[in-house]
Amino acid sequence: MDSELQNILERILGLYRKYGIKSVTMDDAAAELGISKKTLYQYFSDKDDLVSKTIEYEASKRIKEFDDIQDKNQDAIAELLEVSHCLNLIIQEYSAVIEHDLKKYYPSHYNRIQELRRVNMYESVIRNIRKGKKEGIFRSDLNEEIIAKIYVSRIMCMHENPFFTTGELASSQVFYEILFYHIRGIANEKGLQLLDQYLKQDTYKLNNNLSAAGLA
Repeated sequence: MDSELQNILERILGLYRKYGIKSVTMDDAAAELGISKKTLYQYFSDKDDLVSKTIEYEASKRIKEFDDIQDKNQDAIAELLEVSHCLNLIIQEYSAVIEHDLKKYYPSHYNRIQELRRVNMYESVIRNIRKGKKEGIFRSDLNEEIIAKIYVSRIMCMHENPFFTTGELASSQVFYEILFYHIRGIANEKGLQLLDQYLKQDTYKLNNNLSAAGLA
């Protein structure tokens, strides 16, 4: 993707986060970008195409962030810590108005993006579990598929859970409780010792929220 189109999509995404999808017209988008509507139509055939490409861009950007983390030479627990920190930041940027408008007015786009996220996250967790097994820090008897489905379901359904307030979902404490619940359930003794070592390092304090959560 060229930088000009990337900049356009990033700015449109900002509009959607602020005002929602339904209320942002092609005129609004052109005004935000400082271009004519005719020029905007050189990039997008209509509003549906604009919505589709914008949410695809956002999803692809997140997927690349996770792929970049997994491309690093880290053990499976360090990798999980970094991925989970990234996920927490994404959840903090979550836009209920975008979610609502996608579901109601663009259900096909919503379902497609949700499936893309679900599959990517599932495959990421599977790779992480297999890596941890190979490194001898995760339990060898784990059912990889079941554990991955449990973890992905838990993360993707958080916003639909009536037990959590919006403020709680935006906090790091809830998210890291889920993270450590997951790690302590799949790590063996060697893995738990490695986790404890990481928690003593400032690098893995994760914005000092682990201490506040009683995890470090």
